[in-house]
Amino acid sequence: MPKITLDATIDNLSAVQAFLEEILEAAGCPMTKQLQIQVAAEEIYVNVASYAYAPETGSVTVSAEISEAPAELTLVFTDSGIPFDPVARTDPDVSLPAAERGIGGLGILLAKKNTDEMLYEYTDGKNILTMKKKL
Repeated sequence: MPKITLDATIDNLSAVQAFLEEILEAAGCPMTKQLQIQVAAEEIYVNVASYAYAPETGSVTVSAEISEAPAELTLVFTDSGIPFDPVARTDPDVSLPAAERGIGGLGILLAKKNTDEMLYEYTDGKNILTMKKKL
């Protein structure tokens, strides 16, 4: 499975995006799906970069694999930051006016909406978030 490991900083977001773009382009992934995947990946990566190690920094590994028949991307984010399960988080009520909603959660909701499946596990001191998207 192709992967990239880097310091979990906002500055490295472009490296993650380029990594995904290369894999998705090589697979002939339709642009609409590429954009959905990039949005989901950006939201998860930014959360890791912003909160996993705060106020320190650490590393994150992003792995991506495309299977065939049916074509599907499996995208995995692994970090050793504080345990956090975005899958268990209650989605914000977007029917409420912005002033009445709590802060946070929209990025995770976007990631969930732009993927077909999202799984989380905490194993051996690592957060492992797996997202799947049919291509």
